Amino acid sequence: MRSAEWQARVECAGQVVGAGFLVTPRTVLTCAHVVHEGPAGALAVTFTERPGSAPVAARVVAEGGWGGGSTDLGDLAVLELAHAVDIAPAALAPVDTAYGRRPRKLVVYGFPAGFDEGTLAEYRVTAPQLLNREWMQLEAWQPDGQPLEPGFSGAAVTLVDTGEVVGMVTAAAGAQGVRNGRMMPTEVMARYWPGLAGLVPTSDHRTADRARLRELVERAVRAGLDCDPVRLYRAAAGPLDPEPPREGFDSLRSAALFVLCEIDGEDAAGTVARFTGHVEALFRAPAETPAAPRWSPILVDLRHSGAGDGEVRVEVSAYSGGRRHPVGSDTVPRSRLPAYVQDRIEAAFGYLTPGCDELIAFALPRDWIDLPVDRWASAPDDDTPLGCVHPVVVTDQARRRAGTRHQLTRAWNRLDSAPGAQLHRVECGTPEEPRRLRVRLRQSDACLAGFATAPAAPRTRAHFDTTLAAPAPLVVWSREGCDSGSEEPCAGGADCTGKTFLDQLDSCVSGVPPAELPRRILQLREEADAEDEHWARDIQLLWDDPRVFTDPHGETGAHVRSPVA
Repeated sequence: MRSAEWQARVECAGQVVGAGFLVTPRTVLTCAHVVHEGPAGALAVTFTERPGSAPVAARVVAEGGWGGGSTDLGDLAVLELAHAVDIAPAALAPVDTAYGRRPRKLVVYGFPAGFDEGTLAEYRVTAPQLLNREWMQLEAWQPDGQPLEPGFSGAAVTLVDTGEVVGMVTAAAGAQGVRNGRMMPTEVMARYWPGLAGLVPTSDHRTADRARLRELVERAVRAGLDCDPVRLYRAAAGPLDPEPPREGFDSLRSAALFVLCEIDGEDAAGTVARFTGHVEALFRAPAETPAAPRWSPILVDLRHSGAGDGEVRVEVSAYSGGRRHPVGSDTVPRSRLPAYVQDRIEAAFGYLTPGCDELIAFALPRDWIDLPVDRWASAPDDDTPLGCVHPVVVTDQARRRAGTRHQLTRAWNRLDSAPGAQLHRVECGTPEEPRRLRVRLRQSDACLAGFATAPAAPRTRAHFDTTLAAPAPLVVWSREGCDSGSEEPCAGGADCTGKTFLDQLDSCVSGVPPAELPRRILQLREEADAEDEHWARDIQLLWDDPRVFTDPHGETGAHVRSPVA
């Protein structure tokens, strides 16, 4: 058994009176009979496995109602330390692990006379039966082993193979030569002190999985690794797992305890595995060169409400760990639309996979595809455009049908090996027929369609519709375009703003892998926001990789019925 720093020696007025164990950074559990006679202000706790550490003052903050007799119930005291200690608390075992078909060796660490530094005793549980609904009987592992005697009261009873706590020593047999005793199991202790209930893991997690998670968490805490425990949990939680506490988690340890103690059932192992994986990822050193994005998207689905042009139907979802998390939905007046979306996007960040790249995608009706969503303010107190803070893309709702998603998935599987985004230019004065454009965009090397005009421009509207239906995986244009409202054809000469846009676009994206294009467009938007006359100021990116939206319900859209039906 490895050294357990959470083992505590309880002292009163400088004298050793018993043992205890740390269960939170400021809480030690012991027996009520160990501390009941001590004068106020005389209690202290020493963690002997940290040689040289000073005693920490303590006070009793809760008791189990013990009446003072050796057979009275509720022999539990909760001690609050004067300050938190930098020691990993004891790990508790599931309630059914103290006794097995083959006896399980248990170890007790106490402080009998002559052993102020502590000594060990080996025991086992005689039977799984509770005596008087309060105790389990302990018997010596070996006939000539260390007996339980004064100084062991309040000591944790631990599994020798895992170091997890299954109970607390409350009494010895008392008869000469009899090496029996009693322990109060953790489930009984939790009956007297509800704060313990949230520290006892369920039986649905394997021992190795519990040990691995606890080891990683302690390493992360010691290394001071920064993380958001709520995001870490939400990224790991399954669809039926509970929401995190309203107040959140005060530490990575508390989030791990929540996973071990509150998640049960068939999917418990999956949640623990995902959470453990996210904790493990905290240790990975950042690469020297930017890695390909691991997109964790927020989908903002905007639709005509059916209640008039002044109302918009909105649904916001977050995608992480292969699952869709609905965040909010409502019918919102257009005047309040940016503020509502802003608020729901902020909430959605709590569900994203830690360490992944956020991507904000707006699914829009075809007639709203030019909506300047990237120019909406990023926060109530920050008017920085959303598209200058996060990668922002749009997609066409008509392309969210299953057949189109299948074609796009096949195209993206091919594009994974593309060294850069090859631009197919749709010039202002293009002589290319829309039907020929469809054929061109269906070829294996097709990737990015760039438009010199906005989608609403009459002379290229058919080309734009054809591009979306092809379906082209990537489409880029400028919302200003080249005289996008004019019916007169443009020859696409040197003075054509659309040609300038395409020239600049080609030079900026030709070497960028398609999967990384949202991040490159973010950089261009940041540059454009800092200059008054920048060619990319009104750039719009339609980027549509179905593989990052892995929830099957998301493929047909989030809204399943009319809100005015």
